[in-house]
Amino acid sequence: MTQKSKAELLLRLHTGPDLLVLPNAWDALSARIIEAEGFPAVASSSAGCAAVLGYPDGQRIPRSEMCFLVKKMAGAVEVPLTADLEAGYDDVAQTARDLIDAGAVGLNFEDMVDSELLEIDDQVARLQTLRRVADEAGIPLVINARTDIYLAEHGDAATRFERSVERLNRFREAGADCLFVPGVSDAETIARLVREINGPVNILATPACPSLARLRDLGVARVSLGSGPSRVAMGAFRRFAHDVLFHGKLDGLQTEAISYGEVQALLARRSS
Repeated sequence: MTQKSKAELLLRLHTGPDLLVLPNAWDALSARIIEAEGFPAVASSSAGCAAVLGYPDGQRIPRSEMCFLVKKMAGAVEVPLTADLEAGYDDVAQTARDLIDAGAVGLNFEDMVDSELLEIDDQVARLQTLRRVADEAGIPLVINARTDIYLAEHGDAATRFERSVERLNRFREAGADCLFVPGVSDAETIARLVREINGPVNILATPACPSLARLRDLGVARVSLGSGPSRVAMGAFRRFAHDVLFHGKLDGLQTEAISYGEVQALLARRSS
């Protein structure tokens, strides 16, 4: 598929009968594993990618290094790849160009920088810049506009729902394709958000969330797993390292590891 057709496919996946589930990748191999397991698209995790290169989360990884990883992931898979580029860095137009050059066809776009919620009009203008650059490039980037009001527990708890809906509906009017509300886990609030937000809704899956089947029944369009998959992998590695050091056990090489040959096969078609 062309980059444009991948973007069009990714958009369709937000409106199809099936829930779009995205177990976020953090490098080329994890992206290939997700694709090989049958997922129709791959999303990157900003926190997972930052950790690969030794940075904490929160837009600490430079844009050039983030886009380097995004390019490697996009080049490793045939399915559409959408990237988490946090709040888009200081130059949103350049971020959009770099993202497109890396081969991605969508992005998460946050409304909080350094724990400060951006003014809604400023975020709308930044979102419109993303859309304009994508249109100029002829790539209909799928913009997943995110508000961190719930995740950051911003402001008065009694007004979080109304403020989130207001922001996300403004973002939708400005050109967002999907609206992301991380930090919400109870079914009642999720159902209300789906009713009040004028577009496909994305939820961040956590252990406290309803099941995937229940989220689908509630009308959620997209479920992201965020940094969870990379932390699962690191948890398995930490258990293995602990067993080696303290118990002299190598069982994980037999029970947890995929084979060397499978790794090579998964990466055989990876672009340079």
